[in-house]
Amino acid sequence: MYKNEPILQAQVQRLYRITIYCRLLIALFLWITIGSLSIWSLRREISLWIDHFTWVSVRYALAYNKMPACGLGLCLGITTSILVWQSRHVLWGISSEEQKSLEQKVRQIKHQGPTHPLWKWVIQNNSV
Repeated sequence: MYKNEPILQAQVQRLYRITIYCRLLIALFLWITIGSLSIWSLRREISLWIDHFTWVSVRYALAYNKMPACGLGLCLGITTSILVWQSRHVLWGISSEEQKSLEQKVRQIKHQGPTHPLWKWVIQNNSV
């Protein structure tokens, strides 16, 4: 074990946390923008669903409103992929390929120095 190994692992963990936060922020941004616009476009159909809900009404509402359906599909797809990705890491841990990739990214950030946008949060941050 190298003397810098614990520092590298702490930096890798910080980079991993930043990756998680960025993915969640992207999903939140998509829901606030595209998701809310899609739901707003479906407001008449949603009011009908509240009165008389059937799966056929959902199917026809989404079939005849393609843009809102695509927007909701995008938001649901991104959210699902993030949750599956995070659940896989919680259950089985980070794979060795992903660990090597994160270490390589940390080395890239170190090599570029303070001009890299993540330098302040990954390298310069001394808290573990």
